[in-house]
Order: sequence, then C-alpha cells, then structure tokens
Amino acid sequence: MTKVRALVLERQHQLQLRDIDLPQTVGPGEVRIKIDTVGVCGSDVHYYTHGRIGPFVVQAPIVLGHEAAGTIVETGEGVEHLKIGDRVCMEPGIPDPNSRASRLGLYNIDPAVRFWATPPIHGVLTAHVVHPGNYTFKLPDNVSFAEGAMVEPFAVGMQAAAKAKIAPGDTAVVLGAGPIGTMVAIAALAGGCARAIVADLAQPKLDIAKSFKGVVPVNIRDKNLGAEVKRLTAGWGADVVFECSGSPKAWETLLDLPRPGGAVVVVGLPVAPVAFDIATASTKEIRIETVFRYAHQYDRAIALMASGRVDLQPLISATFPFEDSIAAFDRAVEGRPADVKLQIRLPD
Repeated sequence: MTKVRALVLERQHQLQLRDIDLPQTVGPGEVRIKIDTVGVCGSDVHYYTHGRIGPFVVQAPIVLGHEAAGTIVETGEGVEHLKIGDRVCMEPGIPDPNSRASRLGLYNIDPAVRFWATPPIHGVLTAHVVHPGNYTFKLPDNVSFAEGAMVEPFAVGMQAAAKAKIAPGDTAVVLGAGPIGTMVAIAALAGGCARAIVADLAQPKLDIAKSFKGVVPVNIRDKNLGAEVKRLTAGWGADVVFECSGSPKAWETLLDLPRPGGAVVVVGLPVAPVAFDIATASTKEIRIETVFRYAHQYDRAIALMASGRVDLQPLISATFPFEDSIAAFDRAVEGRPADVKLQIRLPD
C-alpha cells in the first residue's frame, strides 16, 4: 500500500481530499494507469447523499469514482496487448473468472464482482490506479480522454439496446433524459431504431437529447406521454420501452406504451417496490428485460465512438479540476436541469 491523494467519502455527507493508502504495486496481468478524467456518476452522488445503495453501505472511508480514462505508465508480466503510453479506459468491475456467472458470459451479475467505488472497494479519483489488463481498453486516437471516461455509462446504454433485441426501423420510448436515458436513446438509435421518443420533465435535458438525430423529445409537464406515443405510432405503440428514470410513478402507466408483443427494458432502479400490472403484460405478451451494468460492451461502445456515429461530447456539461472535486459533487447534488454529465480532470 502507498499513501496517495484521493477524493475520500469519509461518511454520508462528508467528502475530503486527503492522503489514503491504496495499492500501487503492479502484479502479473495488471497495468498501472495515470488517471486523466473521471466522470461523476449518480451512484457516487447517491453514496455521498444517502450513504448507501441497497445492500451496499458506506461503513468505512472509500475513494469515489468509476468512470475513468488515462494513460498506461507500467505493465505487469504477461500483459501483451497494452504498452506504456497507451491511452485507455477501464471497465470498473472485476469478476471472479471461475464463477458460474463468468463461465456463462454473465460476469456483470457475478455475486463476487469487485466494482470500483462500491463499498468496500475503492474507486479511482486519485492520480494512479492498478487494474487488470484484461479489463483495460485502448482508446483510438480520435477518442479523447473525456469521451473515454464516458464509455462506462455508454456501456449501460449498449447493454440495454442489446437486451431490447432491436429490429431495424423500430420505435423506442425512453423514460428519463438524464445521462443514462440519453445514452440509452443514442445506443438504441445506433442499434437500428428509426426514432427514440425521449420523455422527461426537464426541458434543458430534452433540448440536449434532441440534438441527436432521431430523438423526439416529449416534455411530460406539457403533454401526456401515452397520447403522444399513440399519435406518433398511429395507435399501435412503441416496439420497445426503456425505463431509465427509476421513478415508481413511471410504472403506473408504463405498460400503456409498448405495442402488443413489444418489449420493456428496465434500466432505472426504483428506490422502493413498484406495483406491476401482470394482467396487461400477459394479455399484450410484453417481453420484460432487465439491465444490471453491462457485459462485453466496451469494445462495441469504443468502436461506435471511433467510427463517428456516436458523439458523446455534447453530454459533458462541465469539467472541474481535481482540487475542486468536492465542488463538482456539490453541483451534482444540486441536479441542475441543464447538467447531464460532470467530469473531474486530474493534473497532468
């Protein structure tokens, strides 16, 4: 262990920039990365404001941050696909390669997965991090560090689009125009949807979402979403509905939105149990899919970004220097309507 400066969540409501012991020794199959950019994720903010997410409770000081990109500065024995100087982003979850979930290819739901900034595992809001080379991905020259730090949340969108089993020309509805909702819409469009009807209460977020070709924004303060979906689909309904808001209220009318035989993909996690209309789901034969993080999506996400088909730069609302990390989190807590993704840049 080596003492390094990091953004530490001491306990609920208390952040501090201070020295903390973190592993820095590179073992076989590992790399050491100089961190350049880290995104502020909603889960990081939730640990700050609530001290827990479900069964994961902050019981000891923990370093935050898991959406990151940087530069390889050291490689361990056996790492051949990466070299010093490579610009990379990192998949933050490390599963047990021998678990049944991993052997099935479902490593994201391995109960033993060690995920950055999920108690008690430290995150990466610090200068350097050691990580397995197999979960470290080289960035193409035309993808910036800031965009590289967006691969992690975009991978959630990619996982949702894959679970939807989109057919070319499909119409999607996305509930929620936050970072994940907007990225789900972008991934759905890249995956073949002809349009994505994005619904939210915050007009500034909808204005950002509608800058992407194929997005149809609906402000549910002004319009009834069910009526709009019927109007836009000639009464048939959407082929796939992505629930990204996490709002229990969304479930009250959720099954009005998909067409008969359509799909609902659950991305947002409600903080409380929700009532579910099994009768409607059954009589319409709605297919229900769920998403927890992602598996096997980083390569695909990076390829889309490198191709120019996906530009996530417009979603970056502001970038803070590392020394202002606490201010970045406090702004995230504010939930400004025009903010989509805040990032923190570490010193060169």
